[in-house]
Amino acid sequence: MIHVYLDDSRPCPQGFVLAKDAVECITLLEEYEVDILSLDHDLGWMSKQTGMDVVHWLISGRKFPKTIYIHTSSPSACTQMYQMLYAAKPEDMGLFAHRTPDELLLQVAQSKPRKP
Repeated sequence: MIHVYLDDSRPCPQGFVLAKDAVECITLLEEYEVDILSLDHDLGWMSKQTGMDVVHWLISGRKFPKTIYIHTSSPSACTQMYQMLYAAKPEDMGLFAHRTPDELLLQVAQSKPRKP
């Protein structure tokens, strides 16, 4: 089981696997069981992909991680991603419209490393 951090510019937290674009993120979601997924929306000014592409993939494939945090700095994108995921998510999946809490990041960083 791994933790995935989708972002093109922010540093990846320790204990997470970095996906710099939607294709990398989806590949990790296809190949591994994901515990925590942290999603950004905007993935670079040259990219046509966004975190919303990952949200659409999750919903259409009905394959969800245990927990999703949406850490994008775009309030409107955060709201849209959250609402779409909330409507489709399994009852037992955690969904949060904010970045991963520092306490949880520390726990993940101190746990045994998980590399794909």
